[in-house]
Amino acid sequence: MKLSHIYGYLKKDMKDIDERLADSIEAEHTVLRDASMHLLQAGGKRIRPVFVLLAASFGDEKTYEEDIKAVAVALELIHMATLVHDDVVDDASLRRGEATIKSLYGNRVAMYTGDYMLARALEVITTVQNPRIHQILSKTLVKVVEGEISQIKEKFNVNQSLKDYLHRIKRKTALLIATSCELGAVAAGASTKDAKRLYRYGYHVGMSFQIIDDLLDFTASTEQLGKPAGSDLMQGNITLPILFAMEDDTFKGILEETFRTYDVIDETAIAPLLLKLHQSDAVERSYQLSNRYLEKSLNDIQMLHDHSSKKTLQMIAAFIGKRRS
Repeated sequence: MKLSHIYGYLKKDMKDIDERLADSIEAEHTVLRDASMHLLQAGGKRIRPVFVLLAASFGDEKTYEEDIKAVAVALELIHMATLVHDDVVDDASLRRGEATIKSLYGNRVAMYTGDYMLARALEVITTVQNPRIHQILSKTLVKVVEGEISQIKEKFNVNQSLKDYLHRIKRKTALLIATSCELGAVAAGASTKDAKRLYRYGYHVGMSFQIIDDLLDFTASTEQLGKPAGSDLMQGNITLPILFAMEDDTFKGILEETFRTYDVIDETAIAPLLLKLHQSDAVERSYQLSNRYLEKSLNDIQMLHDHSSKKTLQMIAAFIGKRRS
């Protein structure tokens, strides 16, 4: 089963959001328009708008439909902006099997395209006349940027802790997913308690989601990933499986030597590390931690009233835990 099948009943709303996304990135400048549309048409899970819509169903989704969809569009634009900036930082040539904006247009155009998407997100959210939404979103954006800086700072640093990693992925991924859940509820006028429950659900699902993403970099094929397997390690990103594997001094020594020796780290350079990684228990331990976050996410929404969206949120959490591509 594909993730999109779980929330297939939202197809009409998601089509509307995709159309609004296309309208929102329309630009007079040809390069900005083409670059933005290239990323939009590359697809993606659109999981943040989905969480906005699902969370909104615990409030008055009909009365506040325009606000809810504005929030969904804004959050997806912010996510898209971070992807463009990430590809520049990581010098990535592929995303979802397609050429990145950075590889097609260069770093400068890519950075300005990301900035343009962020500006459009802010423009969209101004249509929502709820100051609480603006306060929550602005605080989240600050933390997301801090997470991006942290990731740059920690590249090729083998002396990091599990706490460092978890704090980084919280700001890199989990916060925006958590905020998507919270803002969907807030925009629909749901209760403060339900909004907080949904925020905690989104946070724990987001942590698991990023851990699984980091695992797939080592366990999925290049075809499944749409980019070279092991890309994170080649870019110097120390993720959870590597952290666990580094508890073995031999592995850590090989990693340090690889980082020192190679100016450009490619598949050949990391092959011995991947072999040793798969001989360890690092992958299994990473899945165990992901599952603990998912268990917390299910507990977070136990007190929500019974609704089809509650069942969908539970199914999404289960799907993420089983995701292998």
